[in-house]
Amino acid sequence: MNQETRRVIFERLQAADPAPTTELEYSSPFELLVAVILSAQATDKVVNRVTAELFPLANTPEAILALGEESLKHHIRTIGLFNTKARNIIKTCAILIAEYRGQVPADRKSLEVLPGVGRKTANVVLNTAFGQPTIAVDTHIFRVCNRTRIAPGKTPLEVERKLLRYVPRPFLKDAHHWLILHGRYLCTARRPRCHACIIRDLCEFRDKSPEPTPA
Repeated sequence: MNQETRRVIFERLQAADPAPTTELEYSSPFELLVAVILSAQATDKVVNRVTAELFPLANTPEAILALGEESLKHHIRTIGLFNTKARNIIKTCAILIAEYRGQVPADRKSLEVLPGVGRKTANVVLNTAFGQPTIAVDTHIFRVCNRTRIAPGKTPLEVERKLLRYVPRPFLKDAHHWLILHGRYLCTARRPRCHACIIRDLCEFRDKSPEPTPA
């Protein structure tokens, strides 16, 4: 795929959704950090249901620590891996208080040393909370980039690095959200909705699904 095609793809995605954002519900960088930690192997809808009850009770590192690990486990028990996630969130809160005055740091190195925070989580926080041009390659983005050939790669890191190189600068900050939403609702894993896709003619996927037969 050439750069002109990539540019047109992102122009269309921007025209369709000028202000994309995460579907996780949050009101501060700390709430977003907790929500993203909880979202590993869980849907945004499930996380939002949990945080809608949790955040009114505790939405700062100090309040989460006061809540305690066992109580936190109770509040997030409907999310997969809740024991590990509760433990990581408690440890992260302690570090934020001890080293960052309770604030979420806005740099990758500091974020990635927090328990439960890897490269993908750090990228989401840096992009969504702090407006940095990072791209968190999850399963949706990995699939879309390989299927369309926007930025094919064998690993999420390879795809991320290609996206950072190939996505035209004006679209880089929002590319993460456009691609993840495209993969979540149109370029789905089992039955991609190619007939409804605004970049169908630009996509290099060979096995595009046909348009539905009229009833």
